[in-house]
Amino acid sequence: MPVAFRLANPSHVALALAVATILGALASEVFGGLVPCELCLTQRLPYYVGIPLLLASLIVPARRARLVLRLAALAIFLWGAYLGIYHAGVEWKFWAGPTACTGTGLDFGFDALASLNDARFVPCDQVQFRFLGLSLAGWNVMSTLLISALIGFSLGSGGKVIVDRASEAKS
Repeated sequence: MPVAFRLANPSHVALALAVATILGALASEVFGGLVPCELCLTQRLPYYVGIPLLLASLIVPARRARLVLRLAALAIFLWGAYLGIYHAGVEWKFWAGPTACTGTGLDFGFDALASLNDARFVPCDQVQFRFLGLSLAGWNVMSTLLISALIGFSLGSGGKVIVDRASEAKS
């Protein structure tokens, strides 16, 4: 006789992974000394929009509203995967990046010429850090695809997993 049990809610796991990813990106900048380029900053946008959508989907009581919020979050994180693939492709020189790819993050204020010496040009096609062969853009692709899969799973089965005791006994 099949037994149904519930795993951790995939939407909760997706939200936790999204928060951990964006906090990791910010920590790499603050504590790791990495300076984000323009594409790095653009890749953060899906997190800034998707996290509140996911959070709202966990709070709202109406089932249809939860569905719409999760579908919107899914679309946004899939867009994030596209952005990560694009940035990783620029890093691997598969295609050209944007011509104005800088990430100085400096406020030039009134004395722009004096501040130009302090500005740091951060090219989008130069990898500042790799872990297990992947740049942070590559890891962002992995993260956004996993978040998207978890959201999709939450839309489909709601996290229920059916276990057949007879097939367990054969294993």
